[in-house]
Amino acid sequence: MDEVEFRRVIAAGETMTVEFKSDEHRIFSDSLIIDAVVCLANSPYGAGDLFIGVEDDGRISGARSRHGKTTDPIRLQAMVANNTVPQVVPEVSIIDVDGRDVIRVHVEAAPTVVGTRDGKYVRRGLGSDGKPACLPYLAHEMLADRIARGEADYATIVEPSASMNDLDAAEFGRFREQASAGGTVESVYAGMGDAEVLSALGVAERRGEELVLKRGALLLFGRSESLQRYVPTHETIFQVLERGVIRQNIITHDPLFKSADVLYRLLREQNVVDEVVIGLTRVEIDRIPEILARELVANALVHRDFTVMGPTRLQVQDDELTITNPGGFPRGVTSENFLENSNPRSRVLADAFKEARLVDRAGRGINRVFEAALRAGRPEPDYARSTTDQVSVTVSLGGSDLELVRFVIEHDQRSKQRFELPDLQVVRALKDNPRMTLAEIAEILQQPQSRTRTRLIAMVEQGLIEMRGDGRARRYTLSSLSYRALSSAASYVRVRTFDEPQQAQMILNYVDAKGSISRSEAAELCGTSPEAARRLLFKLRDDGVLRIEGERRGARYVRA
Repeated sequence: MDEVEFRRVIAAGETMTVEFKSDEHRIFSDSLIIDAVVCLANSPYGAGDLFIGVEDDGRISGARSRHGKTTDPIRLQAMVANNTVPQVVPEVSIIDVDGRDVIRVHVEAAPTVVGTRDGKYVRRGLGSDGKPACLPYLAHEMLADRIARGEADYATIVEPSASMNDLDAAEFGRFREQASAGGTVESVYAGMGDAEVLSALGVAERRGEELVLKRGALLLFGRSESLQRYVPTHETIFQVLERGVIRQNIITHDPLFKSADVLYRLLREQNVVDEVVIGLTRVEIDRIPEILARELVANALVHRDFTVMGPTRLQVQDDELTITNPGGFPRGVTSENFLENSNPRSRVLADAFKEARLVDRAGRGINRVFEAALRAGRPEPDYARSTTDQVSVTVSLGGSDLELVRFVIEHDQRSKQRFELPDLQVVRALKDNPRMTLAEIAEILQQPQSRTRTRLIAMVEQGLIEMRGDGRARRYTLSSLSYRALSSAASYVRVRTFDEPQQAQMILNYVDAKGSISRSEAAELCGTSPEAARRLLFKLRDDGVLRIEGERRGARYVRA
């Protein structure tokens, strides 16, 4: 870090990743340095910097020498490494600012929970005054962090005082029935005893003659009163609101398989089926599609953070369904990548729901939810209300775009091949925003631009979309065929009317730079077909802007 960057960082003040420590009136001791390094290493906000010799207000007061007449960065680095568990090896450097030394200790976020050799655990967070601070790292917070990192699974925590009496025999019957539903052969669980089922699901283990239960056993099969005793954080709330007035409010502490059944049934009770005739086909559009209800209910139960108090809440209000869960996305998963990045907080619970046939066995259930919403002519589920403390998804339950529904059905019937989710996303996005860049579409698809480009080229070849312009000016639009199928020919005319002046200017710029242009070069430049390029070149010729030299394939257009 040079002085210019240093001054920029200092001017921004203390943040979740930047901490200032004074060394002016009293030396900032080695033990305090170790505490600060541990604090930054345990930060969920990424790599951080400790600056020794900077006051809270950003004034440069300078740092004192450590371990001799001058501060040796290597020696300070070793001191920190020898006093942290597991070892943290920071990057230490000295920055000279106006003749004063500032010690910079750069700390990467640790892959696991870190403490001092003396057993002190602190983390970065907001203090009571709302400012960044180092706070005590409590046991349940460490557990939640280890679960978020994938180091621990809440369902595998042993509960030695629990017994088979805490489990409900009816729930084992429910699981066996669910595991056999829709299968061509009887489930392997049908012939297992209750203890064998627990062991097979990884929620119990044998220790000699004793069967030791884990919290997963209680979450999946526990009696309601036992769940409230051993997992008091687990609670579900189902609400129906009409114009802000609560019409239905059901609070339960049921085990997860039962909760899934109950919540799914309550959601389906709110379903209404609309029938529309598209050509010779009668199509049913569910207010709450079945796959959407099943997958979102299962996700809500499986992926919540059981170390945090708060209910899993499902709320149906007018034309919206909102599902809220305690705990943010698992580490590595964000609202920008969850379609491509599946990382369940509890692998054991996720696998149990797959065995019970309650979720997509390939682990792509959320993709099917998005597809169901788009096929119903509605917007994609919205995760914008999610925070670091909760995941919230809102699904539209009304206002279907029937033209889009018809377009999708007719395409599937005509091509004998169903639209895949990315295709549906592209069509919906371009219908809402007629001119989009590759980067904008890639962000919606949550895919790299290289994969998105391949997908778009295939859609261009199928005649579903068109690309216009070149380089950074390239934009994608629905094709004239797609606009006609969507009964929106006027929209296509508006897009073309906007495009043609821009394409004409691009051609003229090319001619000015290169001296001439051919029809194929114009087509490639504008991202249009050769026939469309020919029409545009003829128009520029007729307007007296260009003239033709040569004939047929050798024809080139130059300035008139």
